[in-house]
Amino acid sequence: MQDHIIKKIETWQVRRNIPLFDNARTGRSPMPWDIMVVRITTDTGLVSAVPVVAPRSGMVTQSYLHDNIIPVIIDRSIYEREAIWHEFWNIDRHITFFPVYLPGGIDVALWELAAKAADLPLYKYIGAYRDKLPVYASSLFHATTQEYIDEARFYQRRGINAYKCHPPGPWQKDMEIHQALRDEFGPDFVLMSDPVAEYTLDEAIRVGRHMERLGYLWLEEPFRDFELYKYTQLCEALDMPIAATETTRGCHWGVAQVINQKAADIVRADVSWKHGITGTLKICHLAEAFGMRCEIHTSTTGPLEMANLHVSCAVRNCEWFEYFVPHDVFQFPMKEPLPIDDKGWIHVPDKPGLGCELDWDAIENGCVDYKVIEV
Repeated sequence: MQDHIIKKIETWQVRRNIPLFDNARTGRSPMPWDIMVVRITTDTGLVSAVPVVAPRSGMVTQSYLHDNIIPVIIDRSIYEREAIWHEFWNIDRHITFFPVYLPGGIDVALWELAAKAADLPLYKYIGAYRDKLPVYASSLFHATTQEYIDEARFYQRRGINAYKCHPPGPWQKDMEIHQALRDEFGPDFVLMSDPVAEYTLDEAIRVGRHMERLGYLWLEEPFRDFELYKYTQLCEALDMPIAATETTRGCHWGVAQVINQKAADIVRADVSWKHGITGTLKICHLAEAFGMRCEIHTSTTGPLEMANLHVSCAVRNCEWFEYFVPHDVFQFPMKEPLPIDDKGWIHVPDKPGLGCELDWDAIENGCVDYKVIEV
């Protein structure tokens, strides 16, 4: 068997002239939304190209990649994924402290290269459980109740009958939005809410009880991830599931502490923020061992969403696919739209690897810095 040694790594720093968040969530710190595209080539001609998100400072992400990430993987076999994954954690611990979205994209590329070497779609290479999932549209940008209603209606017309809002607060306003969405769409439309907020415990209980009466599917992230005592008390107070761990640091080690404290009913992971496919699978399997769901969180970029899809179709305890909208913003740098049918289901591609193509014209047009390393 060939080892498929990594011999060439190219990076493109791509400038995007759109914000990732609205003004209220951006704060005073400027938030240009760069993307680093990384293309890895082996000595046998296998190629994987993946994006790495680079919000607020593309130069910082680029420096981490070239100073700390690329030296670890260059001239290594694509099959050393686990050793490489742990080496990144060792580097992180010894005064590097990677941004949460590094080095997930690199791990995705290694998995894709191995799947391509096996001539298998990634989900089959991991071990297929299903080949499609129902989709919920997930909106971050809006402030008014009518904007949420209009967007949910837009995607409902396209067959998606599930919607998660990110209401902007305060909590009384969030409850008004929750009520208006249920009134507008009726009892059979699936609704979730993620306020990305800093509720007090009392506020979260009030909002949660209101959501229970309205038949919402889950309440997500009413507190910061490290406020485990509040999450534990909220889970005890409510019957509806509480979803958490979206930004919990420490991958499966961090999620294990949440599960141990009974501080969530549903855990979350994704290939960008949980150190790639390797880290996300560890969390999915950990949750399964405790009889819990791991609902995969958006990665905010098209190709990594495809990696999320492959993972979701390779595990049993994920029931939904999060479709971050507006879709035209978060598809980049993938060339084609996500494979969602007119019934609101997303189908995993049956091509080797991720099964998607990057839009190289758009990447080149937005590129402000290109680098290449070869051995």
